[in-house]
Amino acid sequence: MTPVAGGVALSLAFGFGLLTVFTLLIYTKNQDQRLFLVGQRLALGVSFFIFLATFILSYQLIISNFDVDYVARYTSIETPFIYKISALWAGQSGSLLFWLFILSIFSTITILQNQYKHHELMPWVIISLTVTQIFFLILTNYVTNPFKPTEADFIVANGNGLNPLLQNITMAIHPPTLYLGYVGFSVPFAFAFSALVNRDTSPLWIQSIRRWTLVAWLFLSMGIILGGWWAYQELGWGGYWAWDPVENASFMPWLTATAFLHSIIIQEKKDMLRLWNMVLIILTFTLCIFGTFLTRSGVMSSVHSFTESSLGPIFLSFVFFIMIASFGLMYSRLDDLKSPKKIESFTSRESGFLFNNMIFVVLCFAVLWGTLFPVISEAIRGTKITVGAPFFNQINTPIGLILLGLTGIGPLLAWRRTGSKNLIRKFTLPIIIFFISIVSFLLIGYKGYVVISFSLCVFVTTAIISEFYLGIRVRKNKFKESLHSALINMISKNRSRYGGYIVHLGIVFMFVGFTGHAFDREKEFSLQVGQVEHLAGYEFELVNLSESERPNHYAWISKLRVTDHQGQFVTNLYPEKRVYFHNNPDINRRQPHSELDIYSELNKDIYSIFSSIDNQKQIAFLKIMINPLVRWVWIGGYILVFGTLIALWPRKEE
Repeated sequence: MTPVAGGVALSLAFGFGLLTVFTLLIYTKNQDQRLFLVGQRLALGVSFFIFLATFILSYQLIISNFDVDYVARYTSIETPFIYKISALWAGQSGSLLFWLFILSIFSTITILQNQYKHHELMPWVIISLTVTQIFFLILTNYVTNPFKPTEADFIVANGNGLNPLLQNITMAIHPPTLYLGYVGFSVPFAFAFSALVNRDTSPLWIQSIRRWTLVAWLFLSMGIILGGWWAYQELGWGGYWAWDPVENASFMPWLTATAFLHSIIIQEKKDMLRLWNMVLIILTFTLCIFGTFLTRSGVMSSVHSFTESSLGPIFLSFVFFIMIASFGLMYSRLDDLKSPKKIESFTSRESGFLFNNMIFVVLCFAVLWGTLFPVISEAIRGTKITVGAPFFNQINTPIGLILLGLTGIGPLLAWRRTGSKNLIRKFTLPIIIFFISIVSFLLIGYKGYVVISFSLCVFVTTAIISEFYLGIRVRKNKFKESLHSALINMISKNRSRYGGYIVHLGIVFMFVGFTGHAFDREKEFSLQVGQVEHLAGYEFELVNLSESERPNHYAWISKLRVTDHQGQFVTNLYPEKRVYFHNNPDINRRQPHSELDIYSELNKDIYSIFSSIDNQKQIAFLKIMINPLVRWVWIGGYILVFGTLIALWPRKEE
């Protein structure tokens, strides 16, 4: 398969996309069923040609065809096979094609899944998805074509190779997972837009996309967690979240999507919040496109972003197009979106969900403002005022703690109204344990938000466990089941509810890990072989320095022996200092990189970085960090995924 075939496939996909929209628009006027069937098949044709183009580019990367500019820029002969595949999303044009590829998978599934149902909704669902495909096809055909030939008057013998930071197994998983989340919200948005066009305000469109939304939310959550894991394992600064603009770009749609997930439960059960749900799903999809704009426009400085390009204005135009079309249509349907029912009580679960949603949106706005402030300040005053992590932490920490508290309060509230006796019965134990926790942590010597965060974690955990306990007790008394059977059957009968509680428990564990950041310790020093340094009750001895030449880099490896304050052996650490493309005669093309090593325990991580080396004196320059409770972040992530899978798992009758 030649690169020319890939370019032709993209051109055909673009042509088929235009025909799809044109055909289905005519169908919406005359309702000729034959036109709908033609439109369906044309839409499947768009996806087919995008699949073909993606497979062709992947093949060019694998065989190292350096006649293709993209292949020459992001791979080399020495690049390991797995990273030749992951190079597909390493650069601008390849990642846009990969965006299209994921969207085409979702579009194909949506069309095939709904061939014989939702006949009123599907024409505009397909139009919405195809318009998004057309936008990305315009970019890949006419702005940044992944099949552009290499511009050189000589044979290119080898490529530039992949950035060392991307030669990490997590980066072979993180971007596809994040894209599955980003792109996945195209489907719920398409159903919402179609419902607006058709004036369909029934819960039908909500029921059609509830599982889609949960799947997209799961992948976006996993993508964010994997991104934090990659940053922690690879970047060498000892953290996993820096409020970087591109990190924020994935976090903002996660916030509005989480609010939407909670909110659609109310619309399904009580037929409330119709307008609010429309706003949330439009915002979520818009923020997904806006996040893609932030990554590719070059307006933000970020370790995650692509190089500066001309894509910024085009992306921004599409963002405004989505907002104007969606909110304009929504404004024209305001009468249809009025909910027939009202929230009856402040102490109802509906009220708790709504307040929870408002906090999510406030947090999203705070992150958006902090992310855009440097650009706005430069546009107005001519100087870029940088907003760093301290600003985000100061603003978002109290908001995050409020959300943490609400994850415990929500499950304890009843639908419609929670009576005073019920309030006392359900809240007494969690509140007593909450105040006992505050006193205990103060006596230990903790201060400020650390006390509040840990105490709220205890409160929420108590509330969730009490809900499980009450459910199990009811089943044991009613059906005479064992503890194990009662637990399994209880979850099986109401998977969305108890899966959600498990997700909340995962969030609690993650907050435990976040709070541990308050106790971080670090030290930079230089060592010769045999010398020792001390930090936080540990001794670090440089045992030896060795060298190794590998297929795509040269490495200096340090061996650090770690012992505790009693002289007991803890572990050996092997951080490395690497030079990628070390055989390149052009010194400027060689890329140094520190490959760190981490010893992880449940209560702390020992994090080692080999910064540089003095070869003549055999001195290693090192940085050691003691990071408490980091593992709880990853444990919380596992629990979050597990809870979401339970909520997603269909019941037998489904």
